[in-house]
Amino acid sequence: MCAQYYYPENYKSILSLEETEKAIADIKTFFQTYLSAQLKLRRVTAPLFIEAGTGVNDDLNGIEKPVSFQPGGMDGVTAEIPQSLAKWKRMMLGDYGIELGYGLYTDMNAIRPDEEPDNLHSYYVDQWDWEMAIPEEKRNLDFLKSVVRKIYSTLTATEFIVYESHPEIKPILPEEITFIQTEELCLMYPNLSPVERESKVSEKYGAVFVIGIGGELSDGKPHDGRAPDYDDWSSDSIDGYKGLNGDILLWNPVLGRTFELSSMGIRVNREVLNRQLEMRGCENRKELLFHKRLLAGDFPESVGGGIGQSRLCMFLLKKAHVGEVQASLWPENVRKDCKANGIQLM
Repeated sequence: MCAQYYYPENYKSILSLEETEKAIADIKTFFQTYLSAQLKLRRVTAPLFIEAGTGVNDDLNGIEKPVSFQPGGMDGVTAEIPQSLAKWKRMMLGDYGIELGYGLYTDMNAIRPDEEPDNLHSYYVDQWDWEMAIPEEKRNLDFLKSVVRKIYSTLTATEFIVYESHPEIKPILPEEITFIQTEELCLMYPNLSPVERESKVSEKYGAVFVIGIGGELSDGKPHDGRAPDYDDWSSDSIDGYKGLNGDILLWNPVLGRTFELSSMGIRVNREVLNRQLEMRGCENRKELLFHKRLLAGDFPESVGGGIGQSRLCMFLLKKAHVGEVQASLWPENVRKDCKANGIQLM
C-alpha cells in the first residue's frame, strides 16, 4: 500500500523545537513512571539485536524482513534487530522469575525497513514494551479490560501534566475508554475497510479499545494481521466473540483520523499456540527455541503489549507528523512538502 501523507491546512506547531524536545523528555519520564506503578512493572534492559533462527524476533504480519548482519568473531551466526520484543519479554518473565501479578517493561528501539513511511509510520520505531505474569484464571476479557483501563488512566494523567506545563495544549481525551469488538465493527460498517471502521468509531467515542484482531470475521477476512505465536486472537472471549487482544485507538483531530497508540493482549498458552500455528500453517515453528520453551511450560501465562513513544508524544503535543518528535529518514519529496506546510522535521 502506498504511503498516504496528509498536511493540515495552515498548520503551525504549538511548541517550538526547543520546547518540543523538553516536552518529549517530560512526557516519557512521567508516563513510564506512572505506568510502571499502575501495572507493577520493573524496568529491564532490552537487547538491540538478537540471534536469528530462534523464533524470538517478532514476525509482525509475517511479511516484514528484519535488518540483519553477521557479527565478527561469531561464524555461522546471524544477528537481527528486533521488530518488536513481544516474545523476548515472555522469555524474560520466566528467566527473571517474575512473580504473578508483576511484570517488566523496557525501551524498545527497532528498525522496520519495509515500513511505508507517512505521518504516523517511520522506519524507526520506539516504544515501551511491557509484559506481566498472570495466573491462569485471569486469561479472560474482563481482566484484559482492567489492564486497558489502567493504561488509559496513565494516558489521561499524562495529558493533564502536559496541560499543566503548556496551558495552550488543551486536554481532549474522554474520561473513559470505550470497548468494541472487531466483529461488531464489521457488522456496523460492512462496506467500509477496517481502517475506515476504526476512524468512524474513534471519532464517535474519542478513545476505543478494539477487541479481537487477527482471526477471521464474518466477512471471511481478519480486521488486521497478527502473528500466531504471541497474542491470543482465537479463544472465546464473551457473547460468542473471539479474541483476547486488541488495539487502543484515539481520535486525532489534527489529522482527522484514527490514531493507534498501543497493541496488546493476553498471550498464547500451549493450547492456543498449537491451534494458531495450525490455523496459519506455521507448525514448523514448534522446532524454534522460543516455541519449544513455551510448549515445555518454561514461561508463565502473561499479558503484554507495546506503547508507541513517538506516537504518544505526537498525539499529546498535537503534532501533524511523527518526524516532529523523532529523528529518522524521510524521502526528499516528503521533506520538501513538510517544510512547505509548516512541519519541521527533526
